[in-house]
Amino acid sequence: MDKLKIAIFGGSGYGGSELLRILLFHGHAEIVLVTANEHAGKLVGEVHKNLFGLTDLRFEKSPENLSGLEDIDFAFFALPHGQALSLIPRLPENVKVIDLSGDFRIDDKDIFKQFYKLEHTADELQKKFVYGLTETNRELIKSANYIANPGCFATAVLLALAPMVKSGLLNGKIIVDAKTGSSGSGAKAAANTHHPQRMNSFYAYKPFQHQHVPEIEQHLKEVGEFANDLIFMTHSLPVSRGIFASCYVETATVSTNEDLKNIYEDFYHDAPFVRLVEGSPDINWVKTTNFCDISFHASGRQIAIFSAIDNLVKGAAGQAVQNMNLMFGLDETYGLKLIGTNP
Repeated sequence: MDKLKIAIFGGSGYGGSELLRILLFHGHAEIVLVTANEHAGKLVGEVHKNLFGLTDLRFEKSPENLSGLEDIDFAFFALPHGQALSLIPRLPENVKVIDLSGDFRIDDKDIFKQFYKLEHTADELQKKFVYGLTETNRELIKSANYIANPGCFATAVLLALAPMVKSGLLNGKIIVDAKTGSSGSGAKAAANTHHPQRMNSFYAYKPFQHQHVPEIEQHLKEVGEFANDLIFMTHSLPVSRGIFASCYVETATVSTNEDLKNIYEDFYHDAPFVRLVEGSPDINWVKTTNFCDISFHASGRQIAIFSAIDNLVKGAAGQAVQNMNLMFGLDETYGLKLIGTNP
């Protein structure tokens, strides 16, 4: 097949950087436009030093006339929340889209406003978006033109919980204790991500208010019968990459580790990027990869499920490329057989 002509809107941040790292070496992709208004004219390798000497691409300002991009096959949006809302509706209808922000993840515009503090201005377009958690929505993604890429926390939590929700065994509230590295705060410096502040720090943030809560609840209701109370707490780790989610649930009947193994192996039998591991996952073994490592442990009716991902790859750019592959009839692993480092 011919190479897909790709546009990346917002290429200067960490999400855009990872899209470039992956797509520059994707055999079926040709990046023809990458925008970053503040870096317009600069070589990509000047801004992202890991890509120095590997591409002649230069950042451009976002075109004013997006309707003129008929030659683009695919557009990724790696922009701050709120910006894609006004840009995507201006694209030609033939351009397929994956949005890495939260602009199109929430179906209810009132809930969207509550958590994102923004008015949703694209109601009709919202109806065309498919939630892009590849492992649970694979068939819908294959035929979609618009994908709302999941949030990083949501990806780790949903992959941990979806098999249990599908099993119908859950009873009582669910408690999720999730931790993330500093890159989740974005590439621009801030007081809470400044190295002297972050290196020995550990704290919780956005209790009961994190914007990934409604998308987790919304999608679990699509996976199976879900009416459980969800307590979701996020914490800031003194590392740069990685998410580790600890999920605590209760089942209606006594379960064993073997029961859980059967549930998870059945649910993820065709999921090449989900690895079921013994003991505990470790963010070290998923860094820079598109894998999600999951383990589970039963004690009677009490269940602990642990998951680990790289927040910038499986939690953002890698999953976006995985979805792109499916949308164009490619093997979902194409260009994503990324191996981590040891250590």
